[in-house]
Amino acid sequence: SPPGLLFLTSLLLHIKEDHASPTRLVCDNRLIQKYIVEAKDMENRVGLCQALPALSCPAVLPLVDFTLQQWKSKSNETKRREILCDLALLVGAAAGAQGQVSEECGARQLSQLYRHANSFFLLLQTFSWEAGHWEASCSPHFMEQTHITSIFLTYRQLVQGKLRFFFHDLAKVLCK
Repeated sequence: SPPGLLFLTSLLLHIKEDHASPTRLVCDNRLIQKYIVEAKDMENRVGLCQALPALSCPAVLPLVDFTLQQWKSKSNETKRREILCDLALLVGAAAGAQGQVSEECGARQLSQLYRHANSFFLLLQTFSWEAGHWEASCSPHFMEQTHITSIFLTYRQLVQGKLRFFFHDLAKVLCK
């Protein structure tokens, strides 16, 4: 759909072709702030939807909390892989929930969250500091939730936390 395509296009336009590194996305702090605001808006809008059902098949969500000290001790590649794992679970949770929600408002919000999370997932796969490609060998830090709003809360926390700090760390290296 056009909004999802626009989001992905805007993300991909901020990647340098020569090194496949995120330039403007990382160097312009206003962009990550924009994505944080969008994540908050999606979470607020899904909260306004009427009669959202509990999920009959629980969503598997990543545990996205972390301590700053623990985060700073990791390499950028480790951080990227961890975020990719978190995004893979979120994309899967949103897709699974979409199949269980027939109510229009909730389905529309889930579709938007799916597109945004998948766009970040695709973007983060485009750059790497180590040889080889990303593989789905994620640590088992997850929770199961039956509330649709938990998917949006987890996405907002991921964008506001790990993604924001990751882009901040990359900016130190790429935006001299």
